[in-house]
Amino acid sequence: MAYHNELGKLGEDLAAAFLQKKGYAILERNFMFQKAEIDIIAQKEEDTLVIVEVKTRNSAAFGNPQEFVTRSKIKMLVKAANEYLISNQIDAEVRFDIIAVLKNKKEEQIEHFENAFYHF
Repeated sequence: MAYHNELGKLGEDLAAAFLQKKGYAILERNFMFQKAEIDIIAQKEEDTLVIVEVKTRNSAAFGNPQEFVTRSKIKMLVKAANEYLISNQIDAEVRFDIIAVLKNKKEEQIEHFENAFYHF
């Protein structure tokens, strides 16, 4: 597995553990719909489904991890979230969060951005 793939998987594992410590239930990881992938689908409140995009970097030299969530990525996340709701017959509010992970040999930082963006 390429280093960036390993780093991404590690970031997702750290993010899932972080959410669980905060009282979230992890419902699904790496949900795929067409070309879209949702890293983590979680729930804390019964009436809210949380779609989490995890961005992991080993350095902030080129920008913070959360800055790499593009408009096209948001569009794909919304599409996949909609499919998840329909296929699982879920009637709940949806919140889109970003978890930014900065991980290298010297440091490990995790930032959780709730309501990071809104879907239209």
